[in-house]
Amino acid sequence: MDIYLSIEAFVRVAESGSFAAAARQIGVAKSVISTRVQQLEEHLDVSLFHRSSRAVKLSEFGVSYYSECHDLIGRMQSLSQRSRDTTTALTGTLRIAALNGFALEHLPGIVATFRKSYPHIDFDVFANDQVVDPVQEGYDIVLQIFPPASESLIERRLFRMRGVFVAAPGYLKEKPPISTPDDLCGHDFACYRYYPWRNRWSLNSGAQHSEISLVPTLRSNSVHLVQEFARREVGIAYLPTMVAYRDLLEGRLVRVLPEFETDVPYFSAVYPTSHRATAKVKLFLDLLSSSFSMEPEWDRLLGLTEAKGQ
Repeated sequence: MDIYLSIEAFVRVAESGSFAAAARQIGVAKSVISTRVQQLEEHLDVSLFHRSSRAVKLSEFGVSYYSECHDLIGRMQSLSQRSRDTTTALTGTLRIAALNGFALEHLPGIVATFRKSYPHIDFDVFANDQVVDPVQEGYDIVLQIFPPASESLIERRLFRMRGVFVAAPGYLKEKPPISTPDDLCGHDFACYRYYPWRNRWSLNSGAQHSEISLVPTLRSNSVHLVQEFARREVGIAYLPTMVAYRDLLEGRLVRVLPEFETDVPYFSAVYPTSHRATAKVKLFLDLLSSSFSMEPEWDRLLGLTEAKGQ
């Protein structure tokens, strides 16, 4: 039983004095109204109406119950109308900067879902793997992997942004085996430009901790260029699992030193404090938060879970 629909049917019958009239108001068959009212009476274990072949009148309990339900239905209709008004009134453009990997793989679906509810909101998306200041560049939201750079920005964490060392199977067949972090230093290496640890890499495997100096052959602000470096068997790359997971699942790339992990930053939505009360920003942030968990689906597919220490 849908309690709201049953209460609505009861109120309409009480006001019109007729099951048929209530059915016409709501736009359903008379039998539907009868069933909803009967279900409500069974739920309450009391009769709401005195029925005869000529009239339908409220019972003593029905009179008092109607006064409460009438107010409830009125409030629900008011809330529904306010919601519709808000949806209709929301207009304008959301300016978003996002890392390429996220913008290409996940953002289109989020935008499509958002526009089903708010069709008058347009999007201006800057997809680039560089660090962007939303205040200076005029963006409503920046989707990035590092904490906000100033107190004028707010961070909402969306999920953990794991990274893995990868290489093409063909590359590894022609090279000596890699069994320790120090072995990485003998290979050409590519990574994202903006990792804060630069050339000094901390790798952990349980209680084992290693510090290595790993100077990239290729450092780039494009993770897709780094990905191609590995795909083309040039060397080893360090990639976020968000970008690498399909290649790993389909065998184009394999993990190197899978027992070791690096620091795990968060992928976050960063936005100016002045925007936190803006309805379109808040609604889009809420959708982003509900669409991802701190342990995202691609990491679960790869078997990288917090429980496993990966």
